[in-house]
Amino acid sequence: MIYKVYYQENATQVPIRENTKQIYIEADSEKSVREKLKERKYNIELIQLLEGQHLEYEKASSHFELEQV
Repeated sequence: MIYKVYYQENATQVPIRENTKQIYIEADSEKSVREKLKERKYNIELIQLLEGQHLEYEKASSHFELEQV
């Protein structure tokens, strides 16, 4: 399964919408995504499962690239 993760790079700062970034991770579950990103110390805002037409839409965009964790 592919997940889209919205995050802030610095977990100690107050989240600012304009600083929100996104990455795509392949994992078995949302818990697995959190475990894979644990070392990065991100402030994770949302983990969204991508499937069906939503996944196809994301794959068609120029910023889609699976992160190797």
